[in-house]
Amino acid sequence: MAIIKVIEILSDSKKSWEDATATAVKKASKSIKNIKSAYVQSQSVVVKDGKVEAYRVNLKISFMVK
Repeated sequence: MAIIKVIEILSDSKKSWEDATATAVKKASKSIKNIKSAYVQSQSVVVKDGKVEAYRVNLKISFMVK
């Protein structure tokens, strides 16, 4: 039987939602081993002076616990 743990991570990027997601997974993988999936729960943007300043994602990252 495998035990899977899920954590929630927030990330942002000046480029895109995809970059924010990739950055979150890359940083999480430095301290969390056996990451199996990342689910984008929500996306949003930061708006300043009528322009998009940053893209934000709320991720749920699943990893196997040994």
